[in-house]
Amino acid sequence: MALVQTSITNGVATLTLDNPSERNTLTAPMVTEILQAMDAIEADEAVGALVVTGAAPAFCAGANLGNLAEATGESLGNIYEGFLRIARSPLPTLAAVNGAAVGAGMNLALGCDVRLAARRAKFDTRFLQLGIHPGGGHTWMLRRIVGPQAAMAAVVFGQVLDGAEAERIGLAYRCVDDDDLLPTAQAMAEMAASAPRELAITTKATIAAMAEVDDHPAAVARELDPQLWSTRQPWFAERLAALQRKISTK
Repeated sequence: MALVQTSITNGVATLTLDNPSERNTLTAPMVTEILQAMDAIEADEAVGALVVTGAAPAFCAGANLGNLAEATGESLGNIYEGFLRIARSPLPTLAAVNGAAVGAGMNLALGCDVRLAARRAKFDTRFLQLGIHPGGGHTWMLRRIVGPQAAMAAVVFGQVLDGAEAERIGLAYRCVDDDDLLPTAQAMAEMAASAPRELAITTKATIAAMAEVDDHPAAVARELDPQLWSTRQPWFAERLAALQRKISTK
């Protein structure tokens, strides 16, 4: 049976980790399926955004690495690809965290551009509690998103965050009722997918690049070329004409 399910609706691809009996832990076979699914999703010009979630009851309960005492940099890196491949995607990505996101499973959520959390969600780094140092860029991603104090609280002090607490500290953009999670995620993703695909991809790249920009004038300069590029695209003329028609009929 497939360990990853994908579907496409209204320009939004939904990738679901589907091994609920093992709480959707990342295994080598699952990682292989994630890589294949991502290649297919990104090759589909009809897809403008991606939602990542897990088959209930968990989002992803971490990595299943077998005997960690025998792990190598290569074996760890192979498992890391399960979330790094999604983190590298040029598409806008949204994690719909419906349950436990533990260790590498939390990395999967951190690697997405936006996180929505169900009230029952549990963000649990758990590395130190297992006697292992964090990996996969966990501390870097978490610190950038929530700041050093909240990162320390979660990683070193072992604080497990539900959906509401994740929203409070900025780890999740929103916390929603459990049954509303996927519809809310789909609606948000459809907004991104409604933009021209290349424009959304370029804008995501610009937002990422702003981490290296020091001041407002530099930001203005960084945005100038892509903004000018967008005004030369056929979609801009089409959308501007549509807006003008709408205004003229009022």
